[in-house]
Amino acid sequence: MTRISIPEGGSSLFDHQPELFAVFNRFYGTLWSEGRLDQATKEVGRLRNARVNDCNI
Repeated sequence: MTRISIPEGGSSLFDHQPELFAVFNRFYGTLWSEGRLDQATKEVGRLRNARVNDCNI
């Protein structure tokens, strides 16, 4: 079940909102490159979040 409907003509919401993609990319890069948690802990959290939300990627 998707929570956001993907507009026709693109494979993701970001295809239609390049500015939003740029902001998200900066945020995501900061999330993974900075902070107190090590990369392994962040990855475990990412995997758990994907499992809880039934993400197949």
